[in-house]
Amino acid sequence: MSAEVETSEGVDESEKKNSGAVEKENQMRMADLSELLKEGTKEAHDRAENTQFVKDFLKGNIKKELFKLATTALYFTYSALEEEMERNKDHPAFAPLYFPMELHRKEALTKDMEYFFGENWEEQVQCPKAAQKYVERIHYIGQNEPELLVAHAYTRYMGDLSGGQVLKKVAQRALKLPSTGEGTQFYLFENVDNAQQFKQLYRARMNALDLNMKTKERIVEEANKAFEYNMQIFNELDQAGSTLARETLEHGFPVHDGKGDMRKCPFYAAEQDKGALEGSSCPFQTAMAVLRKPSLQFILAAGVALAAGLLAWYYM
Repeated sequence: MSAEVETSEGVDESEKKNSGAVEKENQMRMADLSELLKEGTKEAHDRAENTQFVKDFLKGNIKKELFKLATTALYFTYSALEEEMERNKDHPAFAPLYFPMELHRKEALTKDMEYFFGENWEEQVQCPKAAQKYVERIHYIGQNEPELLVAHAYTRYMGDLSGGQVLKKVAQRALKLPSTGEGTQFYLFENVDNAQQFKQLYRARMNALDLNMKTKERIVEEANKAFEYNMQIFNELDQAGSTLARETLEHGFPVHDGKGDMRKCPFYAAEQDKGALEGSSCPFQTAMAVLRKPSLQFILAAGVALAAGLLAWYYM
C-alpha cells in the first residue's frame, strides 16, 4: 500500500512540475511583445476587417484618381514615420528594429507620386486632412516617447509585407497599372527576399527589446490608439462622403471655389454654424486643383488610404 502511495505521489509531483513548466513557458510567450500586440489589438482587428471600404477594395472597387490620393496620404504618413525612425535609430528601445534598406517606403512612394502626378508633383499636393492627425501623433511619439515608436513601425511595415501584396495585385488589376510596377512601387520590397522569414526576424528582434511589462502595455495601448485614430478618421470620412452624396442627389454637385473658403464647403456646414471652424483652411484645396470632382473624390481617396492600412492588418 505504501509503495502505491509513493508511486502515486511521485507521478503527481512529476505532473505538477510539467504543468508548472508549461505554464511558465506560456507566460513567457504571452509576455513577448509580438504576442501582446496580437492579442491586445484583436478587437481593433475585428472592426477593421468588417469595414465597407476593405470589402470594396478587395472587390477592386477603386478609381485611379482615388488611388492617387491614397498614395499621397501614404507618402506623408511614411515621411513622418521614417523621419522619426531616423531620429531614434540609436535609441535602445528602437535601434534593433531599424531596417532602412529593407523597409523604408518614402523613396518608393516618391516614385509612385512621380508616376501619378508628374515631375512637379510636390507643387500639386499637400498632406490630406484625414492623415494629418496621425502624422502629428507619429511626430509627437518620436520626439517625446520614442519607446512607443515600435507600435507604429510594427503596425505599418508588418502589414505592408503581408496584406500589402494583396493590395498590389488588386490595384494593378482594377486600375490596369503596368505589371512592371509603375504606380505600385510602395508594395515592392526589393531588399526582402523572403517576407515570412523577415517578419519572423523582426518579431524576434522586437521581443528581445529590453522593456518592462508596463512599457509593453503602453506600446499595445499606442497600437490601439493608432487604430482608433484611423477608425475616427474613417467614420468622419464616411459621414462626409454620405453628406456630399446627399447634396449631389438633391441639388447637383455642391459649389466650391477651391480657394480654401470653408464657408463654401458643404461638409462643414454644421460645424460652421457653430463657429467651430472659423478661419480654417479647406482640406480639399489640393484635390480641387487636380481632380474634376475633387471634394467627393478627396474624401473617398483618404478612405481608401485608411482601408489599405486596415486591410494590411487583416492579413498579418
